[in-house]
Amino acid sequence: MAILRYLSAFCLLSLFMIDGKAQQQTYCNPINLDYGYTPIPNFATQGKHRATADPVIVTYKGDYYLFSTNQWGYWWSNDMSHWNFVSRRFLRPEHKVYDDLCAPSVWIQGDTMLVFGSTYAKNFPIWMSTNPKKDEWKEVVHDFEIGGWDPAHFVDDDGKLYMYNGSSNSYPLYGIELNRKTFQPIGTRKELLLLNDERYGWQRFGEYLDNTFLDPFMEGAWVTKYRNKYYLQYGAPGTEFSGYADGVAVSDQPLGPYEHQSLPLSYKPGGFARGAGHGATYQDKWKNYWHISTIAISVKNNFERRLGIWPAGFDQDAVMYMDAAFGDYPHYLPTRVTDHLKSGFTGWMLLNYNKPLTVSSTYGGYAPNYAVDENIKTYWSAASGNAGEWIQTDLGNVSTVKAVQLNYADQDAAFLGKQQGIYHQYKLWYSQDGRSWKILEDKSKNQNDVPHDYLELKQPVKARYLKLENIHMPTGKFAISGFRVFGKGPGKTPDPVKDFIVLRTEKDKRSAWLKWTLDDQAYAYQIHLGTEPDKLYNSIMVYGANDYWYKGMDKEKPYYFCIEALNENGVSSRTKIIKVN
Repeated sequence: MAILRYLSAFCLLSLFMIDGKAQQQTYCNPINLDYGYTPIPNFATQGKHRATADPVIVTYKGDYYLFSTNQWGYWWSNDMSHWNFVSRRFLRPEHKVYDDLCAPSVWIQGDTMLVFGSTYAKNFPIWMSTNPKKDEWKEVVHDFEIGGWDPAHFVDDDGKLYMYNGSSNSYPLYGIELNRKTFQPIGTRKELLLLNDERYGWQRFGEYLDNTFLDPFMEGAWVTKYRNKYYLQYGAPGTEFSGYADGVAVSDQPLGPYEHQSLPLSYKPGGFARGAGHGATYQDKWKNYWHISTIAISVKNNFERRLGIWPAGFDQDAVMYMDAAFGDYPHYLPTRVTDHLKSGFTGWMLLNYNKPLTVSSTYGGYAPNYAVDENIKTYWSAASGNAGEWIQTDLGNVSTVKAVQLNYADQDAAFLGKQQGIYHQYKLWYSQDGRSWKILEDKSKNQNDVPHDYLELKQPVKARYLKLENIHMPTGKFAISGFRVFGKGPGKTPDPVKDFIVLRTEKDKRSAWLKWTLDDQAYAYQIHLGTEPDKLYNSIMVYGANDYWYKGMDKEKPYYFCIEALNENGVSSRTKIIKVN
């Protein structure tokens, strides 16, 4: 038995070792990519900033390939954690109105990867590669004549190839079959799906889902097949908003008719990183499903955005779901076949929400507390980007620190377009008393661009204070939108939430007012909801408040709700599920 225990421990350890080195076991959204800056000057009138959106991940020859809007290339990874950038300009010189691929379609056909970008023109190519890691591409079609904005291609089990596209607040999503050899259309395109915001509340346009400015947009088609059913995913109602989501509609045929699921598939309206729209579903090496999608910032420009990865799947009734609960806290990376209905959340809590800060300097109104307010839209900025600027967070108690996420903000950035050879350098210190300090992480020699650097500690440390010292910024001032410390506090978890009620309005069944008693031992609450009591697949994180106005319901369905409380020490048990008709 001792030998078996030894072998089991050795096998478990080997899962997290590569070439004798410890492999990172967790990740944290937004994912840490060397995001490019806005490439076009008139998109940067409110300040130059990083941005990308409309992501696709495909698994190819054992690696993951990530493409997104206007990045002058793409990334690959073998573990969904460390991403390697491949520089590539896919568009020909005559495409002067475009900078690079926008909302690209990427698909695998046989042993070949193919790529096509958004266009309404008739002279864009389709590219192919059997060695994308080495940037070896050639045109398989010089001019794809029918074009398509926000395209997605899907190869069915019978080998037939389909293209889906559409991006509009007036027109539907379209689908058409293509000849898989010539890529010429077979027949004419078919109208597949429109939004129905009169029924589905989450589809209404605006930060407050009020449709007062524009009608809602539908975009970003993607199709996944499961048990002979086709799941057409789409982004709505607008990429600028916290409620940006991916809905899903289901059909028995690739070209429909499609019927909406009541709940959005990919939905994250609360927390630090908000929004989860216009994305794609893929499978990892163990055939577990994941969804990658767009996170909204929308401060320096409406289209200032990042990317997030979320566990997804299909339940026993073939209902498609995505798990965004604790979606911007540390989660486990895939290492084996996993049931994504069981959360991949590590249980590491946020230790410094709204806790005291001291800083070296402050620029303008970019106050220190903005670095710990769990809002990616706000940030603290030092007066300069010089070495020696610093920010220090007080956890309030000596706690067990297991991970840190450092989210940089673009204050006075000077770049346009994709940059290579830029880097962040810093030192991260920790202390139990604020006087005696030790190095937690020394990146003073780092040569990588890490705008959302995530540090999973090899060994947890006991600390009350953490201090981030700037050594080098790639551009602009030293500015932080989220200095996020994760682990476990020394106290007890909060009590279950009291007096949770849901008031669904008779005037508009799409909306409800949720209320509960505020607990001074909790820093946040997480609401779970769904249209069946055993399928609470959507969730909403609420910080520092005891109510939430939820306007995302299907007016023709009953809904079920429960809530849990969070603090530095853990998560309370959930309340009894409430049904509202």
